[in-house]
Amino acid sequence: MADQPFKTALITGISGSGGSYLAECVAAQPGIAVHGISRWHSTSGSTNLAQVADRVTLHECDLTDFSSVARVLMETRPDVIFHIASHANVWAGFKTPLAVMHNNVMGTHNLLEAVRLAAIDPVIQLCSTSEVYGQVDPKNVPIKEDCPINPSSPYAVSKVTQDLLGYTYFRSYGQKIVRTRMFAYLNPRRADLFATSFAMQVARIEAGLQDELLHGNLDSTRTLIDVRDAMDAYWVAAVRGRPGEIYNIGGETVITVGQFLDVLKTLARCPIPSRQDPNLLRPADVTLQIPDTSKFRTETGWKPRFSFDESIAFLLQHCRSRVAENRKAPMA
Repeated sequence: MADQPFKTALITGISGSGGSYLAECVAAQPGIAVHGISRWHSTSGSTNLAQVADRVTLHECDLTDFSSVARVLMETRPDVIFHIASHANVWAGFKTPLAVMHNNVMGTHNLLEAVRLAAIDPVIQLCSTSEVYGQVDPKNVPIKEDCPINPSSPYAVSKVTQDLLGYTYFRSYGQKIVRTRMFAYLNPRRADLFATSFAMQVARIEAGLQDELLHGNLDSTRTLIDVRDAMDAYWVAAVRGRPGEIYNIGGETVITVGQFLDVLKTLARCPIPSRQDPNLLRPADVTLQIPDTSKFRTETGWKPRFSFDESIAFLLQHCRSRVAENRKAPMA
């Protein structure tokens, strides 16, 4: 499939941890205007978007407010939309399940319906997740796109619904929707991910601000990818992916959460005591996530650029810098 030229991109959730890295990726493409949806009460936008603040146009919009979604689409008329906005904290989803469902499902439905009523025809890259597969039978590992859906959390249910809404609008209205299911990635800007939480705690212990590292279940197996590679894959999915299709996206490093913690400990500048905190255990966990990404790689030619060692160094450097900055910040 030939690369599609885009002139105007719209990124939902642009000020979030993943959306901001995606903005950097898209803004680096030649000849494209980048617009982003950011809720008025977002607190991370200025920090996360610092590197591309002069190359993106932000629009105040809440995806659960249909009128504001329609307004942004009429103002921007994008020819590619990256729908990455989501309440994505799995653990928090058990605490506030209705808020997660309402935000993720209605936000997606509003976006797709507003696209239809605006009579525009953009490519829509719909960001789903490996969480939709749930606890997979080992016979289905590595996980292919046709693996049975078996969500194990309210968040995962909301993402299944987003995923199916995308397919429905493709089948019913011919919208050019490409669905991607991303597996675990290393994202320095997202503090609730286990990898970032561990790295930040390591940095705090190194700085003498914390005595021990707290963790949840260490037995889960993940396949890790660098956030920069993950966001590049979203761009490639929009450019070369086939509407109506699902693509697994993931890295090449298969590792348990405990093994990842051990790697961080070897890179730390001091001993890192650690213990399990029962409050960090989920009511239901997904413990085996190893993807088959051959479909995406074969159809698009995409492959990751960053090694695991480069990714973990990138993560640690970010966390150490944040800890150092916070120590220097004046008291309010």
